[in-house]
Amino acid sequence: MDAPVNKGNSGGPSFNVRGEVIGVNTVIYSPSGGSVGVAFDVPAETVSLVVRQLRDKGYVSRGWVGVYLQEITPGIADAMNLKSTRGALVAQLDEGPAAKQGVEPGDVITLVNDHELKNPRDFARTVAAITPGTVINLRLLRNTREMSIGVMVGEAPRAPEVSREKQPEPRERTELGLTTAPARLVSGAGDTGVVILEIRPGSGAPDGRLQVGDIILAIGGQPVVASADIDRMVNEARAQSRRTILVRIKRSGAMNFVAVPVT
Repeated sequence: MDAPVNKGNSGGPSFNVRGEVIGVNTVIYSPSGGSVGVAFDVPAETVSLVVRQLRDKGYVSRGWVGVYLQEITPGIADAMNLKSTRGALVAQLDEGPAAKQGVEPGDVITLVNDHELKNPRDFARTVAAITPGTVINLRLLRNTREMSIGVMVGEAPRAPEVSREKQPEPRERTELGLTTAPARLVSGAGDTGVVILEIRPGSGAPDGRLQVGDIILAIGGQPVVASADIDRMVNEARAQSRRTILVRIKRSGAMNFVAVPVT
């Protein structure tokens, strides 16, 4: 929600007209550095849950199933033959409850129990509020086929983020206007996929949000081992008159899917 709050008043409670606390103010909306009279707050029910857990256990316990999700853009929906951008795309999995029950990268989660998901944030809020040990039903799409998987919610662990620098060495040019090299030949990039070293200006790749340093792991569900694999898969997509391809990448240790135009 949003509420008018004067600069310097962040952190206090928000009340409704009956004097009931409905939230706790956090930060102001400030596009220019000054106050425009709008602030954001944490809903009262969320604050109540956090306070209760801190009193009872000394820490906050949140539901967790071990999935890393991303938004479904129109381009990704087109590449995956989806009818809608609603739901959450599984980009990566930890060794957690979801992976153990068969959830896979590329799955699109559409419902948690009877709750229809709008986006990844909706999934995160829904699962975080579920008590660890509860079994939930995930409805998902896999290659446009509907299926359901039961998952027992775990307790969210604390894990450090991983970041690494990539030093380019050998170079090959590809159909997408990329200069790439096998990851195993690039310092610090690991053993899987190919690393983007350069993106030619004017190519279609920037429109697909690929970046220098990304590691391309797969295209259309097929693993990419060498730069030649990119050309082969791009040409196959063009032969099938496809407008976009779905590229799975690794960026700063996290997996994501990117829709890249091929026309």
